[in-house]
Amino acid sequence: MSAGFLTPRRVSIGVLCLLSLIVCCGLAWWQWNRFESATGTFQNLGYVLQWPLFGLFPAFMVLRIRKLRREAAAAKPAAPPQPRRVAQVPKPRPAVPVADDDDELAAYNRYLAELYERDQQEH
Repeated sequence: MSAGFLTPRRVSIGVLCLLSLIVCCGLAWWQWNRFESATGTFQNLGYVLQWPLFGLFPAFMVLRIRKLRREAAAAKPAAPPQPRRVAQVPKPRPAVPVADDDDELAAYNRYLAELYERDQQEH
């Protein structure tokens, strides 16, 4: 965590959450006025109920992210660090004797052997 409780980042996130709630409650009030007007519909009433939830959503996400970070931090030290494995370099394969009875198969095997050699030289 940070050195102090009120860091600039935390203050800005809190201000943003509060601003979101204020704006969305203002929009809910506007929809309520539209609902009470002569041209108001139940759709406006639905928006009256939705806007405060939209305003609370950023605060909910902040709390959810904090909870997930705490759980990840609590679970992290439980497992001791595993030693790293050193990748073993594969040993070059010996050349496979090619039977002379099938020329096409022998050419294909030579081609595969060349590809293998190129791959080993690149790594």
